[in-house]
Amino acid sequence: MTIMKILKPGMYTTIQDIGRYNYQKSGMSVAGAMDQFSLRVANILVGNIDSEACLETTLFGLKIKFEGDALISVTGGNLMPMINNKAIDMWTGVKVLDGDELSFGTSKSGCRSYVAIARGIDVPEVMGSKATYVKGNVGGFEGRMLRAGDEIKIGSVDESNFTSIKKLPIELIPSYSKDNIVRVVMGPQDDYFTKDGINTFLDCAYEVTNEADRMGYRLSGTKISHKLGADIISDGITMGSVQIPGDGAPIIMMADRQTTGGYTKIATIITPDINIVGQLKPGDSIRFKLINIEEAHRIYRKYMKDFDSIRESVEKFGCSTISGKRLKVRVNNKEYEVIVEEII
Repeated sequence: MTIMKILKPGMYTTIQDIGRYNYQKSGMSVAGAMDQFSLRVANILVGNIDSEACLETTLFGLKIKFEGDALISVTGGNLMPMINNKAIDMWTGVKVLDGDELSFGTSKSGCRSYVAIARGIDVPEVMGSKATYVKGNVGGFEGRMLRAGDEIKIGSVDESNFTSIKKLPIELIPSYSKDNIVRVVMGPQDDYFTKDGINTFLDCAYEVTNEADRMGYRLSGTKISHKLGADIISDGITMGSVQIPGDGAPIIMMADRQTTGGYTKIATIITPDINIVGQLKPGDSIRFKLINIEEAHRIYRKYMKDFDSIRESVEKFGCSTISGKRLKVRVNNKEYEVIVEEII
C-alpha cells in the first residue's frame, strides 16, 4: 500500500475530479476541477481514466511525502514543482520512490496545478464523485481542504508502470497569460441589458479582483448597465455563467457555484475557455469575445474529441526508464537507444 502524507497543505489544496452531476436539482453544487483540461491530461499521462480524482493545489506551498513508489504527473499552472528539492518537468509522467518529497514553490504562471497519481486516490465516492465541496463538507478527504498530517491512500504501482513514461508534446501544452480573451455565448438574460451595457461588456477589459475563489470570480472595470434592474426569478446557474448584479460588476460563476441565483446573467463562457478562467489570478485581465451557439457547439465537439488525440499523442511520445547513460526512446511505437551524458 502506498501512502501520500501531507507535510504542508499549501494555500488551498483539495481532491477534485470532473464534478458531481445530477444533484443540482437538490441544491448540491457540482464542484470539481477549476481547469478540467489540466485534470484530464494529468490523468492521461499516468494511464488513468480522464475523470479520475487529482489533487488541485493553488498558488504555492504544497508539500507531500510518498510512503511507497508512485507514478505521478503535474499539469496546469507552473507552481515550480520539485522532487527532493530538484525541479521536475511538468506535463509528463514522473517516477516517485518511497520516501520522496514532492513540493511546490510559488506561481510562475497560472494559478492551479493538478497532481494525478497512477491508479488514483483512494477516497470514497459521494453521489458518484470524489470531488471536494468544502462549503457542504462533502467528498474528497473528509469533505475539506487538506491539512498537514493527513495520510491518504493512493494507487500502488510496480516496475511495469515505469517502463514507458508518457509525455505531452510541447505544442499541446497550454500557456497562461496575464491578459486573456474568452469566448462567450450571450444570454440567457441578455435582453435585460441596455445596448450600451452589452457593448461595454464586449468592448472593455476587466480585472480579476481579490474576491476570486472556487465559487466565483468578481471582476472590476466599467460598469454594465441594466434596462430596469438586476433581479430575476431564481433560475439555474452553470459553470461559466456571467452574472451582473445591481452594481454592474461581472461575476464569473465557477466550480463551487450555487445551483440557482436571482441575478441576471448576460452571457456564458464556453466550456474550453473556462479552463483559462480557472488559471487566472487577482490582477489578471480578461476580455469577452462573442460567438454564436453553432460555433460554440463545434468548438465543444472538437475539444472533447481532442482528448482522444492527446491520448494517442502521449502514447507515441513516450520514453522508457533510464539505465546508466543509455536512454531508450520510443517514437511512433519504435524504440531507439541513444547514449546521453546527463539526464536533467
